[in-house]
Amino acid sequence: MLNGVRIIEIEGLGPAPFAAMLLADLGADVITIHRKGKGGQVTTDASVLDRGKRSITLDLKDNADLKIARALIASADALIEGFRPGVMERLGLGPTQCHADNPALVYGRMTGWGQTGPRAETAGHDLNYIAQSGALFYASEPHAPPITPATLVGDIGGGALYLVVGLLSGILNARTTGRGTLVDAAIVDGSAHMMNLLMAIRQSGGLSPERGQSLLDGPHWSRTYLCADGGHVSVQCLEPQFYAEFLARMDLSDDPEFQQQMDKRLWSKLTARLTETFLSESRMHWDDLFTGSDACVGVVLSPEESARSPHMIERHVWQAPGGTLQAAPAPRFDGQAQTVRPAPKRGEHTDQILSELAANDTDAIPT
Repeated sequence: MLNGVRIIEIEGLGPAPFAAMLLADLGADVITIHRKGKGGQVTTDASVLDRGKRSITLDLKDNADLKIARALIASADALIEGFRPGVMERLGLGPTQCHADNPALVYGRMTGWGQTGPRAETAGHDLNYIAQSGALFYASEPHAPPITPATLVGDIGGGALYLVVGLLSGILNARTTGRGTLVDAAIVDGSAHMMNLLMAIRQSGGLSPERGQSLLDGPHWSRTYLCADGGHVSVQCLEPQFYAEFLARMDLSDDPEFQQQMDKRLWSKLTARLTETFLSESRMHWDDLFTGSDACVGVVLSPEESARSPHMIERHVWQAPGGTLQAAPAPRFDGQAQTVRPAPKRGEHTDQILSELAANDTDAIPT
């Protein structure tokens, strides 16, 4: 889908390389500028996050290599960098310099705190950003500390995916106007924006300002339960017809307390009853009981277990090229194969990329 789009990625960590991987999965020509190893030596590590990309190794503190980097950026539709504010400017690759070479460039900046604000110059990680944005608040039961799936809400959801949306929007605009833009993708911004779905539920009265009192984080029918074998099962049968199916499968349809689905006074008691029931059998017992039903119950799987589940096998979601388990590109497009392209060794395409630049007369790029 992105054939003909070129992205230059400055090697970084977490959400920035994930965003570049997603763009490569969609067909963009992503060239990653990896750092040279000690003494200019190239390492051979190949990361899942580099799949589908091309790799060149440069020392951005070396004037000759810096000129190559500027030439690559001048040839691109977009740039991705994930440093703290000011680092790229000190390297001579800030937005002003790059837009002078390439006015249509979409300059993507991926940070946790953003380019401005009291915290912009300070360190942080995924958990800190979503704690500040409000996205962590509902992520546990009232008596337990908040916890979320590592990196998914912040680095990926609020960070990488918002950067990709910003880059694609900027590229579309640049192709119409000829003018590039600066994309300030901050995890605090994106993860707060993701909260708008919950804020809409809160506006309608379905989400309480207090943890454990809402339809999504309080009821006995919206949580996970421990099973006899140490595994877990997820239950979230919100709609009345799905809740009725859940009760039928659990032989609870005639229970007067369970029939009062929305009575908050009973939620704690019914949670305790279900906790005891689910502990009586193994995870796969419950999987067999609810498979094929609309009760909205599913066992909690590890990535390896997910790769062996019939639904994921049928959809070819998990693949293991070279023995490394990874998820296939998403989303899907009609007539397009979900092929996982290999990750390059660091510097694997250096000679190829330099040859392409030489053929395009890079002397026109200022030093």
